[in-house]
Amino acid sequence: MTSIVQQAAAHWRFVAPLLNAPESEDDYDALVAALDELLELVGDDEEHPLASLASHMGDLIEEYDDAHRPIPEVRGADMLRQLMQWHGLDQSSLPEVGTQSVISEILNGKRRLNVRQIKALTQRFGLPADLFLD
Repeated sequence: MTSIVQQAAAHWRFVAPLLNAPESEDDYDALVAALDELLELVGDDEEHPLASLASHMGDLIEEYDDAHRPIPEVRGADMLRQLMQWHGLDQSSLPEVGTQSVISEILNGKRRLNVRQIKALTQRFGLPADLFLD
């Protein structure tokens, strides 16, 4: 056995959990905690020897999230409604979008967001414009 294989075999039980896809919530939580710890060490240094390990772990976490925690497809007025709820806003809290009656029409599907309104929402919430398109 070569030296590198011997070293890998000696440390495999410690490394393997970082390379395998999580199969349960506990595995997922452990992988996320390990990635957080690794990212503290690696930081933004893409040349760090462990940067590729961090990237691989991130891919495994993303795959698990995609399979087990899908993000619902929300667009246009539904996105506006969610943002208002998350930020505790009412219809009068968005003057850059329009009057209370205009926002009410948008939320009730009687009117669509226009380009000016979408631009205002992307600036206010720091989100991409496509989230507000129907």
